[in-house]
Parts: sequence; C-alpha cells; structure tokens
Amino acid sequence: MSIEIEVVSGDGGWPRAEKLFEAVWPRAGMEKLSWGHVKWAHADLRVLIETDDGDVVCHVGIYFRTATWNGQKVYIGGIGGVATHPQHRRRGYASIALDAAAQTMRDHDTAQFALLVCEPHNFEFYQSRGWQPFTGAVFAEQPEGRIRFDVMTPFVLDLKRRAPTLGTLDLCGRPW
Repeated sequence: MSIEIEVVSGDGGWPRAEKLFEAVWPRAGMEKLSWGHVKWAHADLRVLIETDDGDVVCHVGIYFRTATWNGQKVYIGGIGGVATHPQHRRRGYASIALDAAAQTMRDHDTAQFALLVCEPHNFEFYQSRGWQPFTGAVFAEQPEGRIRFDVMTPFVLDLKRRAPTLGTLDLCGRPW
C-alpha cells in the first residue's frame, strides 16, 4: 500500500478531513473530553495523508499567528488536530505528517517557533520528536473572552529560533 502526502489550504482541505475527525472524535463523545467545549481556530494549512483508495487516514493542521510572549510580538506556527484513523494507527503516519508540517513551518518566512497542545497520553510521542514542554502560562480567546488556556498541556518546537519554555504566551486568538 502506498500513501500520498499533501499540504493543502485549511478551508479547502476541511471537506476531505471532516470524515477522519468524526472517526477519531465522534460528536457524540465530545462532551466527555476535557477540551470538548473549546472553540478552536481554523487551520491555515492541512497536511493530509491518503491511502491508495483515496481515504484520508491522517491529518495535521498548521496555523500561523502573531502572538505575544512576555508582552513582545512573536510570529509563531502551530500544530493542531493531529488525528490518525483508528484502523491505520501504529504505521508512522502521524510522524510523517508532523514532520511535513514542521518543515512547512520552517519554510514559512517568519514563523519563529511552533506550539501545540496535547493530552498526557501524547507527551512521549511529541517529546520523542523534539517538542519541549512549555511550562509558562498560555492565554487564548474563547467566546467568553480571553482565558488562561489550561485544559491541555502546551509544547513548543524550535523553528527559526529557540522556542521559549517559560513565560506568558498569548495566542491573540483561538487556540489550535
């Protein structure tokens, strides 16, 4: 079986990714997740992995944002919506898609470092790929206003400069 890896626009790629999201995070079970209530940003780009039959089996969303770190403007990249179809896990697809997303962010002119948020069961996966815990405070926008975003743990990745691991990071928008 062969795979195809594509980086597509966020809005244009959503119809292809939506079925995968429903398989990984069924709407019926979202209220049980600690982050099920979160209003997420829309991806700027998407890495999609398809199998020979045309099914999208893995997705990584890519985000670009002007944020602030300790009150200073920084341009960051982001990773979100990392999902692999349950029947296609343990084949390295998420690693391949994550590498493609990181390279896309590195190729982007101004993203200085990257941020993602994840649950504890994914810590080892991301750390083994060079992501470091961000132990400072992260703020994001939600319908009720600016909040401290602490329902998931943030990790950062060096891109053009060393990523900060402490301090206050304001996403200046919705989380991803």
